[in-house]
Amino acid sequence: MADSYDVIVLGSGPGGYVSAIRCAQLGLKTAIVERELLGGICLNWGCIPTKALLRSAEIFHYMQHAKDYGLAAKEIEADLDAVVKRSRGVAAQLNKGVTGLMKKNKITVHMGSGKLVAAGKVEVKGEKGTEELTAKHVIVATGARARDLPGNPADGDRIWTYRHAMTPKEMPSKLLVIGSGAIGIEFASFYNDMGVDVTVVEMMDRIVPVEDKDVSAFLEKALTKQGMTIKTGAKVEVTGKTAKSVKAKITDKAGKAEETEFSHAIVAIGIVPNTEEIGLEKLGITADRGFIQIDDYGRTNVKGVWAIGDCTPGPWLAHKASHEGVTAAESIAKELGNKDVHPHAMDRRNIPGCTYCHPQIASVGMTELKAKEAGYEVKTGTFPFIGNGKAIALGEAEGFTKTVFDAKTGELLGAHMIGAEVTEMIQGYVVGKTLETTEAELMNTIFPHPTISESMHESVLAAYGRALHI
Repeated sequence: MADSYDVIVLGSGPGGYVSAIRCAQLGLKTAIVERELLGGICLNWGCIPTKALLRSAEIFHYMQHAKDYGLAAKEIEADLDAVVKRSRGVAAQLNKGVTGLMKKNKITVHMGSGKLVAAGKVEVKGEKGTEELTAKHVIVATGARARDLPGNPADGDRIWTYRHAMTPKEMPSKLLVIGSGAIGIEFASFYNDMGVDVTVVEMMDRIVPVEDKDVSAFLEKALTKQGMTIKTGAKVEVTGKTAKSVKAKITDKAGKAEETEFSHAIVAIGIVPNTEEIGLEKLGITADRGFIQIDDYGRTNVKGVWAIGDCTPGPWLAHKASHEGVTAAESIAKELGNKDVHPHAMDRRNIPGCTYCHPQIASVGMTELKAKEAGYEVKTGTFPFIGNGKAIALGEAEGFTKTVFDAKTGELLGAHMIGAEVTEMIQGYVVGKTLETTEAELMNTIFPHPTISESMHESVLAAYGRALHI
């Protein structure tokens, strides 16, 4: 007889396991199906272990610049194996944590590959052979994987995806990074800080193209100053591989082509949703290029089937997946008769983005250009970190905070930051946008001194001609 549940979640990434926990909290009998590791890509191969790598690179960078702080450090060297071992240890610790959360919340875990075979029926092929599970509702949270370079799939030796780049067999000597989104730039920053000769190629006219133009320009100057080679508006074609190198033809924006040899290449040109062979077609679930189409609560076009996270339209971020997971769980509970839950639709305008390169990037809402294209008359304010006492004291005076307001109403439309610790500070603006703040509330907010967060206050003041420290 098939095991029966209120909710089955396919996938245990930051969307899947969080939605399962919320379902369990709401009294729903819940199961998770996972084919690899609890915690999914983010916890095991993405967000968390990459931050461990970047932290090691950051410490290495500070050690190399010890004299800037009146200190001396001699014979500094990086042990790649030890750096990777630490990163994998962090991932393993958190994997155990998710395992514990499943037990704590009495969520049944079925290890194996899950497939929708009929309405409310999931087939799992795994460690127990083939199991058939039934549920009133199913949440698809199968995530995504790295997109391969056409004609030259990643081999783990010379051409890497993020997974290979996290557990390298050797330190690259000359690295090509194809793509300058968050993943590409983070790995470029890591390997550059570790002393590797890094070249980044981006087909768009600027790096980190989803960010505000001012942020893109600042980051390119900062990375170039650090020794990185940046090529924008360029095309790249891998023309050959040997046992020790990758050859690539890079064509610049003027049409000039040059063939260069690299020791390794990282491909970071987007993702592909893990939605093949999970039963979408059989149930008639609508998808666009593999991404499952949903409403703002996670519903698909098929009753009882929900989807969240990277297998749905972007932005493809762990925190977006987790939020979607909670929304879907509460919506399911409401449909099953719980009158005490009140799910809120996802508001994509308030999803922050963070890139953990050096310097860090963080943003929420519309860029200045997007706001103007949307028809807003805007007021913008920018405050440089060189005017912030804490940033100067930290030796991190490169960066700025920029805010974008609706000139007519004072509504905060967007905030964009680059520099030290901005990935921690952006949440202030996210809370502000969620509370539908205007410039008045932000101006009247008291910011602690000395903190880099004071640059947030100053940028708001600057938008209205009232900046105090510049």
